[in-house]
Amino acid sequence: MAKDLLFEIGLEDMPARFIRGAVEQLKDRLVKWLEESVIPYAAVEMYATPRRLAVLIKDVAEKQEDVHEEVKGPSRKIALDDKGEWSKAALGFARSQGVEPKQFTFKEVGGTEYIYVSKSRTGVETTSILSEGLLGILHAMNFPKNMRWGSYDFKFLRPIRWMVALFGKDVIDLEITGVKSGKVTRGHRFLGQEAVIDEPSKYVETLRAQHVIADINERQTMIQNQIDALAKEKGWHIAVKEDLLEEVLFLVETPTVLFGTFEESFLNIPQEVLITSMREHQRYFPVLDEKGHLLPYFVTVRNGNNASLDVIARGNEKVLRARLSDAKFFYEEDQKLAIKDALSKLESIVFHDELGTIGDKVRRIRRNTEKLSAMLGTDSGTAEAASRTAEICKFDLVTQMVYEFPELQGVMGEDYARKAGEPEAVAKGVFEHYQPRFADDAVPASTVGSIVSIADKIDTIAGCFSIGIIPTGSQDPYALRRQAAGIVQIILEHKLPVGLTDIFKMALETHEQFRGLKRSKEEILKDLMEFFGLRVRKTLSDSLRYDVVDAVIAAGYEDVVSVVARGLALAEAVEGREDFKQIVESFGRVSNLAAKATGEKVRSDLLAEPAEKELHEAWRKVTDEYLKALSERDASKALSIVSGLKEAITAFFDAVMVMAEDEAIRTNRLALLSAIDSDLKAFADFSKLVWA
Repeated sequence: MAKDLLFEIGLEDMPARFIRGAVEQLKDRLVKWLEESVIPYAAVEMYATPRRLAVLIKDVAEKQEDVHEEVKGPSRKIALDDKGEWSKAALGFARSQGVEPKQFTFKEVGGTEYIYVSKSRTGVETTSILSEGLLGILHAMNFPKNMRWGSYDFKFLRPIRWMVALFGKDVIDLEITGVKSGKVTRGHRFLGQEAVIDEPSKYVETLRAQHVIADINERQTMIQNQIDALAKEKGWHIAVKEDLLEEVLFLVETPTVLFGTFEESFLNIPQEVLITSMREHQRYFPVLDEKGHLLPYFVTVRNGNNASLDVIARGNEKVLRARLSDAKFFYEEDQKLAIKDALSKLESIVFHDELGTIGDKVRRIRRNTEKLSAMLGTDSGTAEAASRTAEICKFDLVTQMVYEFPELQGVMGEDYARKAGEPEAVAKGVFEHYQPRFADDAVPASTVGSIVSIADKIDTIAGCFSIGIIPTGSQDPYALRRQAAGIVQIILEHKLPVGLTDIFKMALETHEQFRGLKRSKEEILKDLMEFFGLRVRKTLSDSLRYDVVDAVIAAGYEDVVSVVARGLALAEAVEGREDFKQIVESFGRVSNLAAKATGEKVRSDLLAEPAEKELHEAWRKVTDEYLKALSERDASKALSIVSGLKEAITAFFDAVMVMAEDEAIRTNRLALLSAIDSDLKAFADFSKLVWA
């Protein structure tokens, strides 16, 4: 027989952003415990609302499975000493398995004898270990933020107020922080009441009768369907951001969608400000027309039924009106602040104790911008716009609007710069220089924005590396990984003709000129190259096989555009050309012998055999064109050119003895193979390719 197992933890209202992770952790820990306890089970379901985390496991066996296993230990040679006595290794193995050495047997595996011990364990009743198991799970759970309450040392996400623990119809006896388990759960805070769960299978419907939709997916579908129905009825486009929907999902137990209005006069404020205020402060969904323009409406989700929705709407409208009035005040006050006065305030804001103020950073960004513009050969107009953008790119950090909504940095800068009479390219660049802000965010569309974005990001990265702040593990307080990935994205998107080392040296020279370096430049450059190498590898790995990535990375990633082009071309050849394996095998034969070369140059007068003359001539004819194609980032053409050497290479190895007795002949043949191999490795290390 098997029974369903239900474990519900009732808590004070939890932070919405932690709930999904918490219930998934509860599910994973419970499943892991069952598996480690050798207790069979069937389906697993999880439920969560703002006040509960619950897991329901179907068909849990009433008894552990009996265990019969044979465990392999050290070899006989290690297990016995010179006197034939059990060694420390054998005795340690016995202790670890809870057996006596007399229970050892020897078995031969692959020509070697090993110790084996047979162990059997009779399974116990599941009910006899459930209480201890569930309490262990509670104590093991961890969260981004924990609470301790009353006089208890126990910490949890929020104080536990009730527990339901059922195995079939039987209550599992638990107690923690004075709360005992039972069959009683709690319904909606205002619409429901306490209810008895007779058996686990009735959990969802019992809560539904108490106005609680426990199923996460069902609750989300209800919200989305109601929003879609309202949008269709009104002819609106309701902008639903996934992260906001996720938060709202865990703020309600019974969702009811409603809408409200606000005064059209607020639409004179940039809509990004209004949308941010609605989303961040009130958890409202903005309403847009078919062209994406904000309408004077908002949509929200009530934690309750549809009674008195007009009253609820008016209450929300009153709160939103106060929020938007604040935003309007900040917006109008900010426009009274001249850009030059805003810039002067940056001198008192510390960016980092060892890297100076934001004002210092802006000066470095401008210097980097001017150097990068020169590297890229931009026209004078673009270079001038980029320099001005760099000069004012951070001015909006001292505005009241950005202080209130930090996520609007750049957005407000663009608006205020435009209103202050700055050229359009400069205003747009102020916004774009923050891009990409996160994974999948757009890169700057303009050259001005791209240059200043790289100049800003590399200043932060190089500065941090120069004082020893290098991300390790999951620690990255200055988001250096994200900023490095952003630089890689920008270079790729715009196919910028610039190498990583040139960018690094530019930024380090700027830091050196302004304040000096605390570490050697060579050491910093090495660390930066390795750091960016991981970002380039991640970019390639998103779409290419690991062996293709390894192959092209080994040939260098100084030119980001080139390494991606080489990766794509190589992947296409590996997967699309039937003869490519043979081509790579011929390259491998070249590489294997090239390793024996002594560094001498090829002498044509020492080429004795027709086959080696033909290989030398074939390589000589294509090498310039091949290297030109590589320099122009035409990787497909470059690979096609060197692939044509396959026949000459094969003929060479069929007809020529490379390791000839004549030292001069041997050295020259190795030099020829080394020269060819050097060219091949400018594309990829083909030996890293893996064939099925």
